Amino acid sequence: MLAPMTNTQSHEDGTLSEEEFQWLTMRAKGGFGMTMTCASHVQANGQGFPGQLGIFDDSHIPGHTRLAKAILDEGSLAVVQLHHAGIRSPQELVEGGPVGPSIHEKSNSRALSLEEVHKLRDGFIQAGARAKKCGYNGVEIHGAHGYILCQFLSSKYNVRKDPYGGSLENRSRLIFEIISGLREVCGPQFLIGLRLSPERFGMRLEEIKTVCKRIIEENLVDFLDISLWDCFKEPEETEHQGRSLLEHFTALDYKNVRLTVAGNIRTAADCLDVLEAGVDFVTIGRAAILHHNFPELVRADKDFQPAALPVSETYLRKEGLSERFVNYMRRWPGFVK
Repeated sequence: MLAPMTNTQSHEDGTLSEEEFQWLTMRAKGGFGMTMTCASHVQANGQGFPGQLGIFDDSHIPGHTRLAKAILDEGSLAVVQLHHAGIRSPQELVEGGPVGPSIHEKSNSRALSLEEVHKLRDGFIQAGARAKKCGYNGVEIHGAHGYILCQFLSSKYNVRKDPYGGSLENRSRLIFEIISGLREVCGPQFLIGLRLSPERFGMRLEEIKTVCKRIIEENLVDFLDISLWDCFKEPEETEHQGRSLLEHFTALDYKNVRLTVAGNIRTAADCLDVLEAGVDFVTIGRAAILHHNFPELVRADKDFQPAALPVSETYLRKEGLSERFVNYMRRWPGFVK
């Protein structure tokens, strides 16, 4: 699977750009079995970065329809990642300032009212219905990396006193309501995935595993996408050390739910190690930036290693990155020459 990656290359109103279309369709042509968009915000006040692809308004439908068809024509599954940045929204990008589950002084964010929480839930569900109308195979709910659903999950950022705060059951309520609504609106044949991360942003490994277990037991989604930052490292929480993050999640019985993981999977050998550990399919980020046809290269050579960093602007442009995407990658030390 192509990881849903921030790239800042769509239009400021959230509509699809030619650069974004080129980047994603090149990966579908390159053999990715699932091609997922970057995080696409479900409300205007959920924008997380400049040039973000949106799916919060019907004006976004033509671009998404074109993109979904082009991905499908290459034999890849087309999936939109549904996103709201919450307190991580830059002040200058969202009218009225950022919002979150509770007041957050550092980001100058205000707390959502109960009515606004319900509107947020409905925004995710309506975005999913929009994705289905555009011809996508499915959606992934972004509940990771400190964005709004992750903020609701976190006892650090969520101090609400209503049904969406307090216990883990309450803090995860919004995610379960979104999943239920998406299934009702989009039907049983529409793919629903959920991305979670077990560390940083106030996340607790055991709590995320508990959420996963309920998802699996109730057969609520088609796949879980666990973003581990580094699959092969041990957890930060000392009480859970002794086995890798990957082992913590492959130890669960997934029954009818498929598992994918992301985090430092860069070589053909890494892919094989992750698959042999019991993961159903791998999610590729950095190596997919370096090689639009990473899956084909891995299938052809069990010893394949991605291009050594740093790489030139010219190299990245040949791999389908726009100038804005290349500039964004300069944030990662040692990536661009």
